[in-house]
Amino acid sequence: MIVTALVVAKAPVPGLAKTRLAATIGDDAAAELAAASLLDTLDAVAAARVDHRVVALTGALADAARSDELTHALASFTVIAQRGEGLGERLANAHADAATTGAVLQIGMDTPQVTAQALSDAAALLGNTDVLGAAEDGGWWALGLRDPAMARALLDVPMSAPSTGTDTYDALTAQGASLTMLEELRDVDFESDLDSVSRLCKPNSRFRNAVGRIRSKQDFGSVT
Repeated sequence: MIVTALVVAKAPVPGLAKTRLAATIGDDAAAELAAASLLDTLDAVAAARVDHRVVALTGALADAARSDELTHALASFTVIAQRGEGLGERLANAHADAATTGAVLQIGMDTPQVTAQALSDAAALLGNTDVLGAAEDGGWWALGLRDPAMARALLDVPMSAPSTGTDTYDALTAQGASLTMLEELRDVDFESDLDSVSRLCKPNSRFRNAVGRIRSKQDFGSVT
């Protein structure tokens, strides 16, 4: 089975990226963490055993945090524009646009702890089954479909809701998908997610280092 890894990403522009996180740590810090998370995710995808690598991107990369670093990292990927109104439509369109042939394994940019091995293992499963990776908050972090057209089922799934994961599972199985569940991961939406996720990242990961810098500034601010 030919597998395309698809990263669905938003340019980490201050004021527009990770707004729930920004509410407590500020726009610039949230954008910096989003950029670090995306860069770590791209590293994992680049090292995974897949056949093609695509990023479906929205937003102005030139205005993003760590813009130069992201531009360099994306040079080894096929970059396509997201299209559609709601998230479900944009995800379904991204699956269709990324798939030249074979299966699509899609992830987001909010799980910087994901490893190349985990992605390789998920891709290997697509020879026999579709896959879904649940997130701790009730959503999902990965979706692999042997027939990317099945992603149209996402059009009717409420996104960013506590039931998104189970609703996605139900919608896809109703369309005939045979889903194997991957390891559950915690994604980064709020400040309370930062320390738990960063501890799972490699010691030299950009995300872990970015969290450390932000925590150091917070500690310094509390002293002064």
